[in-house]
Amino acid sequence: MPIYKLNINNTTHEVSADEDMPLLWVLRDMLSMVGTKYGCGIAQCGACTVHLNGGAVRACSIPVSAIGDKRITTIEGLDKNHKHPLQDAWREFDVPQCGYCQAGQIMSAAALLNKTVSPSDTEIDNAMAGNLCRCGTYTRIKSAIKSVAK
Repeated sequence: MPIYKLNINNTTHEVSADEDMPLLWVLRDMLSMVGTKYGCGIAQCGACTVHLNGGAVRACSIPVSAIGDKRITTIEGLDKNHKHPLQDAWREFDVPQCGYCQAGQIMSAAALLNKTVSPSDTEIDNAMAGNLCRCGTYTRIKSAIKSVAK
């Protein structure tokens, strides 16, 4: 098996994995970074969202061989003390219910705010459209994002 050097949360990790192994399984099973969740396995729910060079991507659909020297950020690397402004806003607006989708939601929102400091409602809706929440906290999610964008 090939060996890959991955820059994850500003730390280099070496892993030996099949070239078609999804990044999600490298993170969860090989590196014990379980904040990134498995939801659907077909990039439709957003639970596995991470950042690749700052952009939101679905870790379940990207093979480890496609990463190269790109920077990966997981929910664990967003803020080492779990005090990223979005994480604080999530708590303030009581966003989490079951919590399963929240890491992916936060990672998508962070990628949006990294790119657009003060997004419109439409930009928020478009950026978050691929993240599903079975508990239906979409209104709270939008409020939390808007509070950080101010």
